[in-house]
Amino acid sequence: MPVVNRIAAYADEMKSWRRHLHANPEIEFDCHKTAAFVVERLREFGIDEIHEGIATSGVVAIINGKGEGGTIGLRADMDALPMPEMTGLEYASTVEGAMHACGHDGHTTMLLGAAKYLAETRNFSGRVALIFQPAEEGGGGAGVMVQEGILDRFDVDQVYALHNIPEIEVGYFYSTPGPIMAAVDEFHIDIQGKGGHGAYPQDTADPVVAALAIGNALQTIISRNHDTRSEAVVSLTQIHTGSTDNVIPDTAYLNGTVRTFDKAVQAMIIRRMEAIVAGQSAAYDVEAVLRYEKGYPATVNHADKVEFAAEVAREVSGDEAVNANTGMEMGAEDFAYMLEERPGAYFFLGQGDGPMVHHPKYDFNDEISPIGASFFARLVEKAQPI
Repeated sequence: MPVVNRIAAYADEMKSWRRHLHANPEIEFDCHKTAAFVVERLREFGIDEIHEGIATSGVVAIINGKGEGGTIGLRADMDALPMPEMTGLEYASTVEGAMHACGHDGHTTMLLGAAKYLAETRNFSGRVALIFQPAEEGGGGAGVMVQEGILDRFDVDQVYALHNIPEIEVGYFYSTPGPIMAAVDEFHIDIQGKGGHGAYPQDTADPVVAALAIGNALQTIISRNHDTRSEAVVSLTQIHTGSTDNVIPDTAYLNGTVRTFDKAVQAMIIRRMEAIVAGQSAAYDVEAVLRYEKGYPATVNHADKVEFAAEVAREVSGDEAVNANTGMEMGAEDFAYMLEERPGAYFFLGQGDGPMVHHPKYDFNDEISPIGASFFARLVEKAQPI
């Protein structure tokens, strides 16, 4: 079964929704106008229940099927990125410093398309919970929605999400059982030394050489302390210190990111960072403080749900357009919080050639909206048949 014919008929309408959202991006939890647009569409569709103001601006909508059954959750993120747009499109962002550079406008559109179809046909049992989430790019909106109890409140027993991906052919689905996206953490190291004249370093406690030693030692965590059979990344991305050539500064600052899939590996990296910072600060006679901030956990798919969703994807795009065992990626995704609480799966959907997500010239491909909407709709119908 290819794209659902009824959903294909929504293509122009979905394009107009998506381009309206693209022109009016909102950041993190401040997705009130986006949520209002979503709610207006849902009311037009005759959705049974609409619950607003979850995680500040999130929306959960319920569609009742025919007869008793469980509740399947479908999630779409709504927020944009704090960056300028350089596409020159007629529907480009009208908000300075904000852009839908990751396609969340398209994700919201795909879920709206599925909602319209499901509300019209109701060819399923139980209920579907449509989860429109703010703050995926920062703030962990999925985690906040979980903390506010949406999964228990609406009796959700399985959850699914979909993300577009450029440079993969249009309509190609992929995922993997188990970990698919990494946990993402950040670290900050503040070094306090004693500055002075660059000609008289013996009178200083130089934070610059301490920063270089710490940065160099951090690279040994992966190469010497980590089992290479388990993926992990430690990247030092910022060093800030000094102001001119003949002054040794008082302070230095280092910052970077850590990506892991295994909590034991994450714990090992934290221990080694603490030891390195303490040891090098003593060696160079400075004071150094590590601030390690855990972010989104690893996104871990449930194997049986990946297999099930892959069957649905094959119905929509064909057997050759689905790969359900692609392996892990080092990106991060806050849908992880929902998958920690409920079985489900996270899939990618190819949208063809073009700039990668988070690029100022990126744009979502409207051609894939009916594909994604069909995938969402068929998930419901197959998971909860009448």
